[in-house]
Amino acid sequence: MSVTDPIADMLTRIRNSVMTGQPMVAMPHSKVKAEIAKIMKEEGYLEGFEVADGEIPGQKVLRIKIKYIGERRERKSVLSGLVRVSRPGRRVYTKKQDIPWVLSGMGVAILSTPKGIMTGQRARQLGVGGEILCKVW
Repeated sequence: MSVTDPIADMLTRIRNSVMTGQPMVAMPHSKVKAEIAKIMKEEGYLEGFEVADGEIPGQKVLRIKIKYIGERRERKSVLSGLVRVSRPGRRVYTKKQDIPWVLSGMGVAILSTPKGIMTGQRARQLGVGGEILCKVW
Protein backbone atom coordinates (compact mmCIF):
# COMPACT_ATOMS: atom_id res chain seq x y z
CA MET A 1 0.00 0.00 0.00
CA SER A 2 1.39 3.36 -0.97
CA VAL A 3 0.97 6.28 1.40
CA THR A 4 0.75 9.80 -0.05
CA ASP A 5 1.76 11.58 3.17
CA PRO A 6 3.95 9.37 5.42
CA ILE A 7 4.31 12.02 8.16
CA ALA A 8 0.53 12.42 8.45
CA ASP A 9 0.26 8.61 8.57
CA MET A 10 2.82 8.54 11.42
CA LEU A 11 0.98 11.21 13.41
CA THR A 12 -2.36 9.48 12.86
CA ARG A 13 -0.97 6.15 14.05
CA ILE A 14 0.40 7.81 17.21
CA ARG A 15 -2.89 9.68 17.79
CA ASN A 16 -4.94 6.47 17.39
CA SER A 17 -2.64 4.58 19.77
CA VAL A 18 -3.01 7.31 22.40
CA MET A 19 -6.80 7.26 22.05
CA THR A 20 -6.95 3.47 22.55
CA GLY A 21 -4.32 3.44 25.31
CA GLN A 22 -1.80 1.29 23.43
CA PRO A 23 1.73 1.36 24.89
CA MET A 24 3.53 0.98 21.55
CA VAL A 25 2.93 1.69 17.87
CA ALA A 26 4.84 0.41 14.82
CA MET A 27 5.14 1.91 11.34
CA PRO A 28 7.41 1.75 8.28
CA HIS A 29 10.75 3.49 8.93
CA SER A 30 12.11 6.59 7.23
CA LYS A 31 14.81 9.06 8.26
CA VAL A 32 12.30 11.93 8.58
CA LYS A 33 9.99 9.89 10.82
CA ALA A 34 12.94 8.85 12.99
CA GLU A 35 14.02 12.50 13.36
CA ILE A 36 10.49 13.55 14.34
CA ALA A 37 10.33 10.73 16.88
CA LYS A 38 13.76 11.77 18.24
CA ILE A 39 12.57 15.37 18.73
CA MET A 40 9.35 14.20 20.41
CA LYS A 41 11.38 11.99 22.76
CA GLU A 42 13.80 14.82 23.62
CA GLU A 43 10.85 17.13 24.35
CA GLY A 44 9.33 14.52 26.68
CA TYR A 45 6.29 13.46 24.64
CA LEU A 46 7.47 9.89 23.99
CA GLU A 47 9.04 7.23 26.21
CA GLY A 48 11.36 6.09 23.43
CA PHE A 49 11.67 4.67 19.94
CA GLU A 50 13.69 2.07 18.09
CA VAL A 51 14.43 1.07 14.52
CA ALA A 52 14.13 -2.68 14.00
CA ASP A 53 14.17 -5.09 11.08
CA GLY A 54 10.75 -5.77 9.64
CA GLU A 55 9.15 -9.03 8.61
CA ILE A 56 10.23 -8.47 5.01
CA PRO A 57 14.04 -8.62 4.58
CA GLY A 58 15.58 -5.20 3.94
CA GLN A 59 12.57 -3.32 5.29
CA LYS A 60 12.88 -1.52 8.63
CA VAL A 61 10.18 -0.71 11.17
CA LEU A 62 10.02 2.27 13.53
CA ARG A 63 8.59 1.30 16.94
CA ILE A 64 7.49 4.15 19.17
CA LYS A 65 6.76 3.75 22.89
CA ILE A 66 4.16 6.26 24.06
CA LYS A 67 4.64 8.01 27.40
CA TYR A 68 1.87 7.81 29.99
CA ILE A 69 1.45 9.30 33.48
CA GLY A 70 -0.45 7.68 36.33
CA GLU A 71 -1.51 4.18 37.25
CA ARG A 72 -3.94 1.90 35.43
CA ARG A 73 -7.34 3.61 35.42
CA GLU A 74 -6.05 7.15 35.95
CA ARG A 75 -3.39 6.72 33.26
CA LYS A 76 -3.18 9.64 30.82
CA SER A 77 -0.91 10.23 27.87
CA VAL A 78 1.61 13.06 27.96
CA LEU A 79 0.61 13.78 24.35
CA SER A 80 -2.65 15.69 24.12
CA GLY A 81 -2.48 16.89 20.52
CA LEU A 82 -0.74 16.31 17.19
CA VAL A 83 -1.51 18.39 14.11
CA ARG A 84 0.00 18.11 10.65
CA VAL A 85 0.51 21.65 9.32
CA SER A 86 2.25 21.36 5.94
CA ARG A 87 0.72 18.77 3.61
CA PRO A 88 1.65 17.60 0.11
CA GLY A 89 -1.26 19.63 -1.31
CA ARG A 90 -0.50 22.77 0.68
CA ARG A 91 3.03 23.39 1.86
CA VAL A 92 3.43 25.89 4.71
CA TYR A 93 6.74 27.73 5.03
CA THR A 94 7.81 30.30 7.60
CA LYS A 95 10.51 32.92 7.98
CA LYS A 96 12.73 32.89 11.04
CA GLN A 97 10.85 35.80 12.64
CA ASP A 98 7.41 34.23 11.97
CA ILE A 99 7.97 30.77 13.52
CA PRO A 100 4.74 30.02 15.40
CA TRP A 101 4.46 29.48 19.15
CA VAL A 102 2.39 26.44 20.07
CA LEU A 103 0.13 27.10 23.09
CA SER A 104 2.32 30.06 24.13
CA GLY A 105 5.41 27.87 24.41
CA MET A 106 3.78 24.85 26.07
CA GLY A 107 3.87 22.89 22.81
CA VAL A 108 6.44 22.37 20.08
CA ALA A 109 6.46 23.18 16.37
CA ILE A 110 8.64 20.81 14.34
CA LEU A 111 10.27 22.34 11.28
CA SER A 112 12.25 21.06 8.33
CA THR A 113 15.04 23.60 7.77
CA PRO A 114 18.17 23.73 5.60
CA LYS A 115 20.07 22.70 8.75
CA GLY A 116 17.89 19.64 9.40
CA ILE A 117 14.68 18.82 11.22
CA MET A 118 14.37 20.72 14.51
CA THR A 119 12.00 22.40 16.93
CA GLY A 120 10.76 25.94 16.35
CA GLN A 121 12.72 27.15 19.38
CA ARG A 122 15.99 25.71 18.03
CA ALA A 123 15.29 27.25 14.59
CA ARG A 124 14.81 30.66 16.24
CA GLN A 125 18.17 30.28 18.02
CA LEU A 126 19.94 29.36 14.77
CA GLY A 127 18.08 32.07 12.82
CA VAL A 128 16.61 29.81 10.13
CA GLY A 129 13.12 29.32 8.79
CA GLY A 130 11.65 26.40 6.90
CA GLU A 131 8.66 24.17 6.36
CA ILE A 132 6.40 23.65 9.39
CA LEU A 133 5.87 19.89 9.49
CA CYS A 134 3.66 19.57 12.56
CA LYS A 135 2.68 20.93 15.97
CA VAL A 136 2.77 18.82 19.13
CA TRP A 137 1.34 19.58 22.57
